[in-house]
Parts: sequence; structure tokens; C-alpha cells
Amino acid sequence: MPILRRIYKQIFSQICSVSTAVMNKLSTTKVLHLPPQTPNDCLSKPGDIQQDQLEILKSTVNALKDGEVVAVPTDTLYGLACLAQNSEAVKKVYNIKGRNGQKPLAICVGEIEEIYTYCKVVVKRELLENVLPGPVTLVLERSEELNPNLNPFTPLVGVRIPDHPFMRRLCQMCGEPLALTSANISSQTSTVDIHEFQELWPKVAVVVNGGRIGDQSRQGSTVVNLSVPGRYSIIRPGCALTPTLNVLDRKYGLWEQTETQKITPWDLQMILMK
Repeated sequence: MPILRRIYKQIFSQICSVSTAVMNKLSTTKVLHLPPQTPNDCLSKPGDIQQDQLEILKSTVNALKDGEVVAVPTDTLYGLACLAQNSEAVKKVYNIKGRNGQKPLAICVGEIEEIYTYCKVVVKRELLENVLPGPVTLVLERSEELNPNLNPFTPLVGVRIPDHPFMRRLCQMCGEPLALTSANISSQTSTVDIHEFQELWPKVAVVVNGGRIGDQSRQGSTVVNLSVPGRYSIIRPGCALTPTLNVLDRKYGLWEQTETQKITPWDLQMILMK
């Protein structure tokens, strides 16, 4: 009996050790709750930002700078983000999603000026200002400044400035672009609430809870190719198709590309969310 008691004790101790390790792994993920946002929050000086929001921003920036992946709210869906210039972090995003390595990731920046650093822009700045920030992804030719290991199979990249104060401020504080994709297992439904991707929480360093996202369509951003001067093509209609067409076609007179002029389907594999 004493021998059996010792064996049971050892087994129990091992089970407890494994359970503790699992719980420690789960507890490393911070779930941070954003206070209500206002449109001008992204324009506030650091000293004017609410203290609790500033702490969330700092925690998220620190995780990103450490090469981690974070889950964040945008103006369309919840997303997974990492530093686009960090190749190892980009690999983590693909692994977390189970995403096909031949499907590109978009980048997210905080200001229009940054688009000119990482992309070759062939449209008027005023056009960019008419659609960004907003639920639109612009596909442009990438510049040499962008991490060559991000989407190395295509000369193009999708770029976003979400109309979301937290995301814009996050990009500003990072000082470099984020790689961004939807917070879900690849090919599964996109998410508008953090509890819809709870199975991913243990795989990310921070989950920022911005509440339920207002756009319930789950269509994601409108994705438009603007890499050809004077022309455009819609890659994905998304949630902002009509206002985007009003800007491209009616206001700036861009011509829609014909089928033979569009970039190949290989390059069009959902630049952003899916």
C-alpha cells in the first residue's frame, strides 16, 4: 500500500505540473478592454489620452516590438497584427491562422505619408485622402522599404488606414507598418467580437477588446487595385464599394480595367481578410 500511495502521489504531482504549465501558457495572453473611443482620439497628444487607453496602447506596442502577434479591433473586423518588418512575427501570423503561405497579408499604417514610404503611389494624394482612413484596402506596387520576406511572391501589397482611433494610434506609436489579417482560422467566418475567436487567444500575446464591431456584414474592407496609372480594378467588393466607386470613377475619372488588364488571379488571392 505505501508503494501504491507513492505512485499515486507521483502521478498526481505530474498531472498538477502539466495543468500548471497549461494554465501559465493561457495566462500569458493579456485581454485588455478599451474604453469608449471617439474619432479624434487618434489625433490626441500622448498627454491627452486617457490613462487606461494609454496603458493598453503601451502593452500592445511592447508585445509587437517583442515580435509577438496581437488581436485588435478595426473598423470592419477583428484582426491579427504583427510588425510587418519582422519576418519571424509574420511567420507566426501564418501559423496561427493556418493560412496558405501563398496568400498575401496587407499592411496597416497610421498616416497617409507612410503609404509613400512603403508603396509606389501612382494616384493623386487627394484620392488617397478621399478614401482613407476608411474600410478600404488599396493595392499598390510595393517599395524597396517594405520587408522583402512579406509577400515575396508578388510585387504588390495591400495597404490600409482603418477608421479606428485605437488602430491609428497604435500604428503611430509603433512607427512602422503592421501586417494585418482577420482574426480567425483561415477560411472560417470573420469575427466581429473577441469571443468569436477565443480558440486563438492562447496563441497571441494580447487581445484588445474594442467591443462588438458595428458592421455586422462581415464583408471586410473593399479591396481595389490602384497599381496601374489612370485605372482601377475591384478585387473584393467589401463593405464600402459604392462610395469607393464614386471617388474613383465619378470624382477622379479613373477607368475600370478590363479582364485582360487586371492582375492575375494568383496575385488577387484576398489581399486582406479571409
